[in-house]
Amino acid sequence: MLPVSRSVLAALAFIFTTHSQAATDFAECPQFFANNKPPIMTPRPMLRALCYDAFAILHSGERKTAVYVAQKLNRASVADADEKRKDKFFSDARLRSAERANLSDYKGSGWSRGHMAPAADMPTARAMAQSFSLANMVPQAQKHNGGAWAKSVEAATRKYAGRATGDVYVITGPAYSPSIKESAGIGAGQVRVPKYLFKLLCDQDTNRAWAHWHLNDDATRGSRPISYGELVKRTGVNFLPGLVPLE
Repeated sequence: MLPVSRSVLAALAFIFTTHSQAATDFAECPQFFANNKPPIMTPRPMLRALCYDAFAILHSGERKTAVYVAQKLNRASVADADEKRKDKFFSDARLRSAERANLSDYKGSGWSRGHMAPAADMPTARAMAQSFSLANMVPQAQKHNGGAWAKSVEAATRKYAGRATGDVYVITGPAYSPSIKESAGIGAGQVRVPKYLFKLLCDQDTNRAWAHWHLNDDATRGSRPISYGELVKRTGVNFLPGLVPLE
């Protein structure tokens, strides 16, 4: 094997780093994050930032689900969220075929396609259509999806944002335990099933943040939110860099 010069190695490192940053920096849609700063993540393979009209997704080709989905809600956006729901799920072609979920993965799995950014939050017909990207879904227990999660988390979030004096930043995502590789997968693509789901709310006007944390199970009921600090502890992710929310 021929030796590789340091200059070539440096060039390759630069290309790899630049590509990785471009894939995850959300330069096209920073408005969905508090202070325009996305969460600080430990580097993992196959991460890709996806921008949509009303939300942003950090997608993992390793698990074939979102790592998190970010939104900005306020009184105006909640008032505009009156679009008629159209259940047209699709696989996002911006992701490589080997890194994305397909409709066939969910078919007959016993798990529902659970929205991270809810369809009911979407302010336009186009945003509504985009919310049915499988990149915005995780395998979710069916009764939980239409029950405790929809009522005590998603509806409660809209209610709060609809009364807030300013913008409310929301980050929703799955949590895997004991690890991604040890989590069950569905379909030929082995879309990983999360053990927990979380939804973080950050009200910048009051400098307060809290999170809903639910077991991904049909028997789950509504529960008291956890603190932002507890969410960081459980996930290992600094979702609000540069902010120190009041507990």
